[in-house]
Amino acid sequence: MGSQAPSLSMREFLRQSGGVAVVDGGLATELERHGADLNDPLWSAKCLLTSSHLIRQVHLDYLEAGADVIITASYQATIQGFEAKGYSTEDSESLLKKSVAIAREARDVYYGKCCEGSCNGSEGRILNRRPIIVAASVGSYGAYLADGSEYSGDYGEAMTLGALKEFHRRRVQVLTEAGPDLLAFETIPNKLEAQAFAELLVEEDIKLPSWFCFNSKDGINVVSGDSFLECASIAESCKKVVAVGINCTPPRYIHGLITTITKVATKPIVIYPNSGESYDADRKEWVQNTGVSDEDFVSYVNKWCEAGASLVGGCCRTTPNTIRAIYNTLPNRSTSPPK
Repeated sequence: MGSQAPSLSMREFLRQSGGVAVVDGGLATELERHGADLNDPLWSAKCLLTSSHLIRQVHLDYLEAGADVIITASYQATIQGFEAKGYSTEDSESLLKKSVAIAREARDVYYGKCCEGSCNGSEGRILNRRPIIVAASVGSYGAYLADGSEYSGDYGEAMTLGALKEFHRRRVQVLTEAGPDLLAFETIPNKLEAQAFAELLVEEDIKLPSWFCFNSKDGINVVSGDSFLECASIAESCKKVVAVGINCTPPRYIHGLITTITKVATKPIVIYPNSGESYDADRKEWVQNTGVSDEDFVSYVNKWCEAGASLVGGCCRTTPNTIRAIYNTLPNRSTSPPK
């Protein structure tokens, strides 16, 4: 799909991944576990300024756990957000590109380790290395606001379709230029932003494949209250989108939402739920007593795949251990576990 990975269609990528590809897990919460202080409007993107080595390490941790897709640290990285911190437009764009460069470098390092020794059963045979996708994250407008509104989808009546397209336009252009394999539009909270992304991809004639992932807090609608079915239909109808799905949603809602997607979508379904914990936007922390264990999380995985999911990973509060457990529970992957 990109210059450093085999140029594959999504369906060929899935075929080479054994039918189900593994997406990585939570980035920000894993960065915090490594000691990063993310108490900042930039959240995980703060590490692009202060500790890019931690981002690279987390990417590597997920690759070694079995992830076939690693998602860049650009979810909350926006030109507007960096400019608010005093950075020039040029520097802000460079930081966006840096997020992709770090992920690509992590992939190269991982492949280098495969050359040196055994890597997912390859015995160092670099020609047989598994394809790995670098997905450039495009977070919602709510993520930029840093007020938790990506969990409500409430942008106010003043926010229009045109304004959303202009907010995201240059960011999408820059991330595309940085050379990822895919654009991952994540945590889309409402129908308006889904439409903005779909129109923007067409207007800019973006050549990279994309996926759209929505979030839900009731298993029926996206978090704004808009119909999940209608949102999935927008993704399905956009020719630039190669997969549609769900992220940052409690595991208990995923099966029903996959069923909803299959009513309108023929494209591969990608799901990467959070741990089931609730996010308190006022206190800016996760409420732990609502979550599930890795064992419980992974117990859902094959049921999700049977329902139609073909890319599976984790979002907030999931870890490399979660991703390793997902890899090992998939019948098509568990015969050659990651090191």
